[in-house]
Amino acid sequence: MKTKQPRQRSFFNTSLMSQLPPQTQEVVAHVLDRAKAHGVSAADVLLADGESLSVQVRLATVDRLTKAREKALGLRVFFDKRSASASTSDFSPRSLDRFVAETCALAQAVAEDPAAGLPDPQAMAQEFPDLDVYDPTALTVDQAMALAQRAEKAALDEDPRVTNSEGADCSTTAGAVVLANTHGFLGVHRSSRFSLSVTPVARDPDGSGMQRDYWYSVRRKFQWLDSPEAIGRTAAQRAIRRLGARKIGTQRVPVIFDQETAESLLGHLANAVSGYSLYKGASFLVGQLGKPIASECVSVEDHGRLLGGLGSRPFDGEGLPTRKTRVVENGVLTSYLLDTYSGRKLGLPSTGNASRGVGENPTVAPTNLYILPGSSSPEEIIKTVSHGLYVTELIGFGVNIVTGDYSRGAVGFWIENGELAYPVEEVTIAGNLKRMFAEIELVGNDLEFRGRIASPTIKIREMMVAGH
Repeated sequence: MKTKQPRQRSFFNTSLMSQLPPQTQEVVAHVLDRAKAHGVSAADVLLADGESLSVQVRLATVDRLTKAREKALGLRVFFDKRSASASTSDFSPRSLDRFVAETCALAQAVAEDPAAGLPDPQAMAQEFPDLDVYDPTALTVDQAMALAQRAEKAALDEDPRVTNSEGADCSTTAGAVVLANTHGFLGVHRSSRFSLSVTPVARDPDGSGMQRDYWYSVRRKFQWLDSPEAIGRTAAQRAIRRLGARKIGTQRVPVIFDQETAESLLGHLANAVSGYSLYKGASFLVGQLGKPIASECVSVEDHGRLLGGLGSRPFDGEGLPTRKTRVVENGVLTSYLLDTYSGRKLGLPSTGNASRGVGENPTVAPTNLYILPGSSSPEEIIKTVSHGLYVTELIGFGVNIVTGDYSRGAVGFWIENGELAYPVEEVTIAGNLKRMFAEIELVGNDLEFRGRIASPTIKIREMMVAGH
């Protein structure tokens, strides 16, 4: 009796194929056909085609200009449990044939890996919702330059103490990713990204000191960007408020992380719940699934289909559907972030978090990862602290994901009686991520995405703050 096989969807017949230029259709089909001719048990093709523009100005003059068009193809082949990946930017038929042959020969020469292989055919994404992540607006060099100049001018005009600039940058990228495999899957994902930033320098009137700070806006669509004037003013205000920074003594006090610095803490959590860190035993969260790892006021989600999200996409780097995953529920670790390979290593299904570059094997990355907001405003959180530190910038990389040990330089403001009293610098904050997450007392209501990872303001009950 024959075993019933899952229905295969040929990428030659899908309606998504009509979205591709004829040349792209031919390249994708040709590469997979040649791989099959070499006897692969499975293969997938990733083709990326995009344009980018970046203009940096300093004191109104163009300091750097980059404009690029890139098109590359990656191939991953499997001979049972042997696999290899490679990439090329030469799309001529003869070169592609040689590329496929060399990749197949490489795969047959490597050792077997029991966890290797494509995802199951029936698990592939079958719907491709519009996630509102593509804007066809194409900025010219002159337009990008004008936006950067406006942001820088707004910063310099905000206050006479803003006397210099490290530059303003306007960048845009747009393109498409095509993923196809021998299961018959085809996915097409178009996206865009626009960003504008400025870094002004402020000087004390008596010339005793200088401080720099920055501000920025990043969005999927051009019309969603904050205005250059708003970005410039905010950047200037952030630089000015750091003037007159002092040193403080070493002590244990409550520490508040603003949105930007709290985001970095969530990034450490993302590394710790990555399947690759876990199956290698290189995470302080090994064996913690289903256990409390944070205070009850902390819940974390990864949402791959958040409308307009900077990490949103309908399918992951292997063609599996993205989704919303509750990683932490009221302090309890409820899910890891996994791709197919790391999931097999751990005996768990993928969470749709495979990420890959062209010609690279998939790894794990968050899509849109965030701490769910609480009910307190940043001002209300500050008022709960009689003496403590409000962190606005972190320096260095003193974080050990294996043990959770944490030590980083910090810049911010000293809190006295519930108010920001004065700026501080040359401070080190230290602790352990396990205890830090467990001692989060308050989560702010100010969640705002400026990247793929976002967090509201958070307050940690106590940390070691080392000064002079």
